[in-house]
Amino acid sequence: MNIQDLEPNVVFKFFKQILNIPRPSKKEGKIINYLLDFAKEYNLQAKTDKSGNVLISKPATAGKENLPTVVLQSHVDMVCEKNSDVTFDFDNDAIQAYVDGNWIKAKGTTLGADCGIGMAAELAILASDNIEHGNLECLFTVDEETGLTGAFELEQNFFTGKILLNLDSEDEGEIFIGCAGGRDTTGKIAYTEVASSENGTALRIDVKGLKGGHSGDDINKGLACANKVLNRLLYPYFDYIEINKFDGGNLRNAIAREAYAIILVAPEKVDEFKNHVNKFEEDVRYEYRSTEPDMKITVAETEKPETVIDGKAKFSLMNCLYACPHGVLAMSREIPNFVETSTNLASVKMDNKYITISTSQRSAVNTSKDDATACVSACFKLVEAEIWQGDGYPGWIPNPDSPVLAIAENVYKKIFSKKPLIKAIHAGLECGLFLEKYPGLDMISFGPTLRGVHSPDERLDIASTQKFWLLLINILKEIK
Repeated sequence: MNIQDLEPNVVFKFFKQILNIPRPSKKEGKIINYLLDFAKEYNLQAKTDKSGNVLISKPATAGKENLPTVVLQSHVDMVCEKNSDVTFDFDNDAIQAYVDGNWIKAKGTTLGADCGIGMAAELAILASDNIEHGNLECLFTVDEETGLTGAFELEQNFFTGKILLNLDSEDEGEIFIGCAGGRDTTGKIAYTEVASSENGTALRIDVKGLKGGHSGDDINKGLACANKVLNRLLYPYFDYIEINKFDGGNLRNAIAREAYAIILVAPEKVDEFKNHVNKFEEDVRYEYRSTEPDMKITVAETEKPETVIDGKAKFSLMNCLYACPHGVLAMSREIPNFVETSTNLASVKMDNKYITISTSQRSAVNTSKDDATACVSACFKLVEAEIWQGDGYPGWIPNPDSPVLAIAENVYKKIFSKKPLIKAIHAGLECGLFLEKYPGLDMISFGPTLRGVHSPDERLDIASTQKFWLLLINILKEIK
C-alpha cells in the first residue's frame, strides 16, 4: 500500500510530501520554502523570524471566532542516521519509506516521523474546510534536534495564542505535561601521530547490529552503547595494542549503534587477541541477550597504517571512555518508572589531531543535571582534555491543573473509552523554552506511537496515527 493512501488520508498525504523534502538539522531551507509555498496555495498568512521559524495562521471556522487562539507546534528538522552499508545523501535524497504491516519504515535510514508526522497533522488542519476550530497559529521550529535553536531564538510576540499543543511525543495514549532539561559536554583529547610498529599486525574491529535509539526515550531500555562495548573489548590488551582509529556513534541525542577501531597488535598476541574477541562477543551478547539480539562483533586483518596515536593519547582515550558514565544515573523518587537523570556517551571522532568525545546529560532536576555534567567533566579533566559545555535548555515543570489537559483527558475518554496516561518525559521538548518566553502558556504534548527514533530502525505505527488525529481534531472542537 502507498503511504498517501493510508488513513487518515489527509494526514498521510502531507506526510508523504514531507518525506520527499531533505530537512537535516541546520539545513532546513527546502522545508521552509515548502511551508511558505503551502501557505500561498491555501491563501493563509505566513511569516518567518530571523532563525527560520515559520508561523502559519488560519482564521476560526464559523461560530468559533471568539474562542481562544490555539498554537499547534512541531519542529521541521530530522535526525539523519543511516546504516553504514547504505548510500544516502540526506541533503538531497528523498526518504525511501515503505509500509511494513502496521508500521511505516525507511530503507536503511531514519524515517523522520519525528517530527514529520506532527508537521503533517498541522498541514492537514490548515488545508481542511470541515474541521471545527478557533483561530489557529501553526508554529514550525527549526533545528530542534541538534540545538533547540528555533525555540531558543523564538522572537517575543511571534505568536499570540495562550494554549499550545506540542505534537512531538511518541507514545499514543500518553499525554505529557513535563520534560527533562539537558546539556551537552564535549571533551577534546589532543594526539600526535607517530610511526606504527614495524612488526605489528593491523586489525579492524567492528561493533554493529545494536539498536541505538533516542538518548532520552530509550536510555532506560538496557541498550548497549557501541563506544563503551568497543573500548571494553580493547581495554584488557592496553599494553599490547596501538590505535590508529577509534570511531563510534554520530549524534549527541542518539545512543551509539556502531563503532570500529583500527589497531596494531603485538605479533605474539595476535592469535590470543582474536580468541579474546570471539570470547568477548559471546559474553557481551549474553549480557545483552534480551535487548541486543542482533549485536555482532567482528575482527579482521586490514592494511597496516603508517601511523598511530601517541601513547599518552591512547592512555587518555581508553581510560576516559571506561570511566565516563553512560545510561541512567537516577530514577525519580516521586514518579514511578520515570528516569530523572541520565547521560549519553554519544560519539567518538578523530580529526585534526584531536579525539572528540561528545556526551549529553538530561535531568528533570536542574541541580542533578549540573551534577551529571560535572561528573562527565571530571572524567575529561583527569586526562587533561579540553572541555566545551553547551548552555543547555530548561526542563518543563508539570502542571497537573492545566485546563487544556483536562479537556484532552475528557476527549480521550469519550472517544476511546479509557483514560490516557498523564506523564512527564525524560526526552527534551521545546516546551520548557516556550514557557520561558511565554510564561502564561497552557501546554500539553502528545503524538502517535514511534519506535527506534533517532536510528535507522525508526518506525511509525499507522493505527496510532489515526487515534492521534482523532484526539487532536476533537481537542480543537472542545476548547471553549
